[in-house]
Amino acid sequence: MSRIITYLFCALFVVESLVAAKDQSIRQAQDKPNVVLIMADDVSWEAIGCYGAEDYLTPRIDKLASKGIRFKNCFSTPICTPSRVKLMTGQYNFRNYTHFGYLNPNDKTFGHLMQENGYQTAIVGKWQLNGLYNNLPGYDDNMRPAKAGFDEFYLWQLTTGKAGGLGGERFWNPPIETNGEFITKEQNAGEYGPELMTDYLCDFMERNKDDPFFVYYPMVLVHDPFVPTPDTIGDAQRDTANEWDKTRNKEHFVSMVNYMDKLIGRIADKTESLGIAENTIILFTADNGTGTGITSNWNGMEIKGGKGGPTNMGTHVPLIAYWKGQTPKGKELDDLVDFTDFYATLAEAAGATRGDRDPIDGRSFLPQLKGKKGIPRDWVFTHYQPYWNKVPAQFARTERFKLYRDGRFYEVPKDLKEANDLAIGEAGELSEIIRQQLQAFLDATPPAPTVKGQRYSEHRPIYPDWRNLVDPND
Repeated sequence: MSRIITYLFCALFVVESLVAAKDQSIRQAQDKPNVVLIMADDVSWEAIGCYGAEDYLTPRIDKLASKGIRFKNCFSTPICTPSRVKLMTGQYNFRNYTHFGYLNPNDKTFGHLMQENGYQTAIVGKWQLNGLYNNLPGYDDNMRPAKAGFDEFYLWQLTTGKAGGLGGERFWNPPIETNGEFITKEQNAGEYGPELMTDYLCDFMERNKDDPFFVYYPMVLVHDPFVPTPDTIGDAQRDTANEWDKTRNKEHFVSMVNYMDKLIGRIADKTESLGIAENTIILFTADNGTGTGITSNWNGMEIKGGKGGPTNMGTHVPLIAYWKGQTPKGKELDDLVDFTDFYATLAEAAGATRGDRDPIDGRSFLPQLKGKKGIPRDWVFTHYQPYWNKVPAQFARTERFKLYRDGRFYEVPKDLKEANDLAIGEAGELSEIIRQQLQAFLDATPPAPTVKGQRYSEHRPIYPDWRNLVDPND
């Protein structure tokens, strides 16, 4: 009898231990909210319904905004890699950006940050950061995402580009690399890349629902080539579906935006079905403006995509945040958000204490996600040297006014195309105060890039130790 009692006691102890571990895991998830950061590719505010778009159907993104926060003033850089490096490292580009298509493997990313603070991490979607364009050291390393802080990855354009025997486009029949395995385009015949990527993301959330997780989803939608989606391809041959009929650019672009919205809805629905919506922050943004070949109707105006250029059409991007039970419903905020701020926000969400290896350029907007005032920025800053056949620029701006390093000054909401350079005093006393404040700030930044950087430029100046510009007294 004593053996039976002992056995039952031990069994009960094991069960109680498992329950306690489960409870601890749940508490940890509540203390450290999951984060799903979604970044669309080459699509901006004029194509999102809740921002005033007239040509597109984005009901799922709009629903997230109606249940959460729509930030009206989030700013990226004008093209993808500078934005991605800025976002992932939390640093202004003057500190660490040297090549298009390259993330320095020595940089600490928000993947490392979240790993260090008890998160399971994954990156799904577009990589394009190995240095393929310049054959930089490690360009063929198929484990670079793991070294960049991600426990799992499912990516297009890691060690191969679009051309060559193993290369291929991101949409139909995509070559994918996942956790050291190469899935060829032949193996993915007939498959649609964005669906495969979203499937992987949803599966990752399900496998890690009991522990804190961080997923970064740099989407492949809606970059060119503009081709049919599963909703519009009909009976067309999927093995040739990536062939680009440029006469149908706008038609396909619209369907791709709509399909992007559908996939974001799938992700939101998955957090609900897993019962983790209350513990999950969903952030949606974009890497830069829409491609210049696309013109959209927005709030009664025609807006031409501004990718590659520093105007509002190239640098102003959507930002929507939803955290069930935490974000105020339907809130619209004028607060300025810079791409360096995402790292700081993730750090605060994870309860991290930032050290010497962490960036100093961002300011957290997590308080705003909880309905608090926070400490909004007075300005955002862009140092843009793309090294990819685009004209460099440097500017600082508020929501209303924008000052370039060369002295050009615009009241942007009234002048989206920046056609009217304001002379001193032309916009009133307030504008002159802001002009002087922005000028004083720009005087404290590193030199502006002045030469159009090329793919093989030898001189690539960076200033990694430049002082703190966001909080100069720290």
